[in-house]
Amino acid sequence: MSEHAHGHPHDHARTFQRDHDDGSPLPYLQVMEIAMRELLIETGVITPDEVRRQIERMDARGHSRGARVVARAWTDPEFKARLLANGRAGCDEMGITDLEALHLVVVENTEKVHNVIVCTLCSCYPKPLLGLPPAWYKSLPYRKRMVREPRAVLKEFGLELPEDVIVRIHDSTADMRYMVFPRRPEGTERWGEEELAATVSRDCLIGVALPRASQP
Repeated sequence: MSEHAHGHPHDHARTFQRDHDDGSPLPYLQVMEIAMRELLIETGVITPDEVRRQIERMDARGHSRGARVVARAWTDPEFKARLLANGRAGCDEMGITDLEALHLVVVENTEKVHNVIVCTLCSCYPKPLLGLPPAWYKSLPYRKRMVREPRAVLKEFGLELPEDVIVRIHDSTADMRYMVFPRRPEGTERWGEEELAATVSRDCLIGVALPRASQP
């Protein structure tokens, strides 16, 4: 059983014919970002080296912020409730205030529901929490197939879910980002936040993997 959760209009801006590596067009806002960045560099407001260093910082950070948010919520039920009610406000509590989207929705995995995030029109992704998106997330096959045949795609990632688990697909937009809140691994009841965060991979926060507990 699967659902395509899309309760809001997918209002990506009109795209120009500037292509991704896979041939799909870049969204309008990304084209504008490139144009603005090139203009700022040309006029001397910023330098290419400053842009490169910022990208390197984000790349090095990876998904550690998202994993830390999940670990806090696993150990603090009140924080978890606030995070699920308002993802952006929950991140603000942890000092993560540079989310680029207007809204962050944190979707919780349960025994009967498994969530996966995708962006069907481009590659919208919560980079401040998960780092740079993997190449497969931006690829046209993932964006199309995850909506049509999510169980088959998850199986290719090594994740096979019971038939009675509902798979919900959440489609990101230019002003809406999602992060999966995975289930806490069994046997970690006495673990601290640092050890718990280490069980959460980037793929868990996208929804194509589950946290794995190994003895810290």
